[in-house]
Amino acid sequence: MDLCFFPGCNMPAIRPDVENAIRLTMPALGVNLVDLSGYVCCPAFGAFPATDKESQFATSGWNISLAEEQGHDILVQCGSCYSSLHMGLEHLHEDAALRAHINELLKPTGRSVNCTTKVRHVTDILYSEVGTEKIAAKIKHTLEGMHGVVQYPCHTLFPSEVVGFEKSPRRPVALRRLTEALGATVDTFSLEYQCCGGAGGFSKSSPAEADAFTKTKLDAIIKETKAEFIVVSCITCLMYLDNIQEKLNKQAGEEVYKIPVFDYNQLLALCMGFDGNKVAAISKIPRDSILRRF
Repeated sequence: MDLCFFPGCNMPAIRPDVENAIRLTMPALGVNLVDLSGYVCCPAFGAFPATDKESQFATSGWNISLAEEQGHDILVQCGSCYSSLHMGLEHLHEDAALRAHINELLKPTGRSVNCTTKVRHVTDILYSEVGTEKIAAKIKHTLEGMHGVVQYPCHTLFPSEVVGFEKSPRRPVALRRLTEALGATVDTFSLEYQCCGGAGGFSKSSPAEADAFTKTKLDAIIKETKAEFIVVSCITCLMYLDNIQEKLNKQAGEEVYKIPVFDYNQLLALCMGFDGNKVAAISKIPRDSILRRF
C-alpha cells in the first residue's frame, strides 16, 4: 500500500522524533510512504480558513494536486492538517464553480486539482487497513501489565459526515484497540472523550480557561485510572498534553502532573524494537518509566 505522507509543520519542526517513528513503523507494516515534495501548510484553521477563503482553497488545492500527481491517497497524523485537507477536498469536490476558480488560480504554476485522491488519518490506516492482529504479530516487546489512557483527536471525529472513519464518532474505539494490540490495558474514565484543551482558538484566546479545562481532565485521569501514560495521535494533542503538565506543576509549586505522553506510532516503534533515542527522545514530562522497559 502506497500513501503520500503529509507531515505538516509542527512535526518536522518541533517533534521530529514522531516523524521518525511514523517513517520507521509504517513501511515495516506494509505501508510505503511517498514524500509530497513541495507541500505547504495545510492551511491551519487559524490562518487562511479564518481570514481568506480563496487562499484557503488555493492552498488546499495545491497540496491535494501534489498527491494526485503521485497517484496515491494522503496520510496525515496531525488532526488539524487532516481536517483542513479533508474540508478543502470536500468543498472543491462538491462545488464545481469553486474548483474551476481555484484551478484558474493554480494555472500559472502548471498545477490543477481534480479531487481524485482521499485524505486518511494514520489511526484509520493502522486500524482499518493494517489491523490489530498484524500489529500484535509484528511487535517484539509488549506493554503487558501497563495501564494507559487514550486521547482521541477531535478533528478526526467531527464533522463526522466529512472527516469521520469511526462507526460512532461519540464513542470512538480505533486508538483504544490499537493500544491494546501492544499489550496495554486501556482504562476508561469520565472525561475520556473530552478535547485535550489544546485547540488553538481556545488555548490562545482563553489560556486560563483552557488550563482549567485540561486540569480537570488530568485530575480525572489521576483519580479514576491507573494510567502510566497517555496515548495520542495528533501532534497538537501531544505537545499540549505534555507542555500543560509542566505549566500546571509550576502553578502548583509541586509535581502533581507527571504522566508521560506518547504519539501512538512512538509506542508502536518502541514495541517493534526501534531505538528510543530516534523515535521518542523529545518530551517535557520524563518518559524514563516507560522507556526503561525497552
